[in-house]
Amino acid sequence: MGSYSPTPPEPQILPPGTGYMPPQPVRRVRPSWAVAPATYLLVGINCAVFLAMVARGVSAGAPTTDQLMYWGADHAGAVLLGGEWWRIVSAMFVHVGILHLATNMWCLWNLGLLAEPLMGSGGVLAVYILTGAAGNLLSTFYNWVAYHSSGVFPVGAGASGAVFGIAGALIVLLKSHRLPVPPQELKRLRRSVIYFAVLNLVLGLSISFGTRVIGSGIRIDNMAHLGGCACGFLFAAPLVPRIGSPKELFVVRRRIAVGIVVGVLVLFGFYLAQLPG
Repeated sequence: MGSYSPTPPEPQILPPGTGYMPPQPVRRVRPSWAVAPATYLLVGINCAVFLAMVARGVSAGAPTTDQLMYWGADHAGAVLLGGEWWRIVSAMFVHVGILHLATNMWCLWNLGLLAEPLMGSGGVLAVYILTGAAGNLLSTFYNWVAYHSSGVFPVGAGASGAVFGIAGALIVLLKSHRLPVPPQELKRLRRSVIYFAVLNLVLGLSISFGTRVIGSGIRIDNMAHLGGCACGFLFAAPLVPRIGSPKELFVVRRRIAVGIVVGVLVLFGFYLAQLPG
């Protein structure tokens, strides 16, 4: 197939004495997936995993515990007694039904489109994996302490810990004075992210309290939410936003952020490994 070169626009001739104005280049509008490829990649992976689960016979509305475990859900006993540490990562791509997937992906998509221009595609991937892992590690620790005596541990799954992690990072980054955005607009965006995090944390705690009182109902993994959000704060603390910062400074700070969080998670994981027995 041959290439096509559009005819350049005619130069604009101005009246005598006003000079010559060269034609202005037309800026191409990039599609949203090209602006935020990491966000769309993460949403795509989560949806692909869910479709694969359904294709293999998993219920789209109410998967069983065994089905979730087979696909990589988090479980304190399997992790700490069985040594299946890979579940700390795999669980953030497994969802408990279509509604669970839809709500998490809607939040991930909205927060990711806001976060990716600030921390880059590599930053979004890093914060998703690291904060999701932090949330699952804290959930594993809590479940081990709370249910160790009975030996029956709940199953955890979903991207919500990572979603809260992105929200936590945004709360910090949107405070930066380097961003070339009007202060009032920054305050509005930051306030919206804070409201999202607080509202969902309160809602999750309320649902969990109601479930305990009634004795049945939806179980919300609040520890994963808290762990993800706290790790998001930690990740963003040494980071500077990509917009408005020199590229070299941004890259160095992002590497420092990844190194700090990885170090903390490794130490916490080592501590958890000493708990059994």
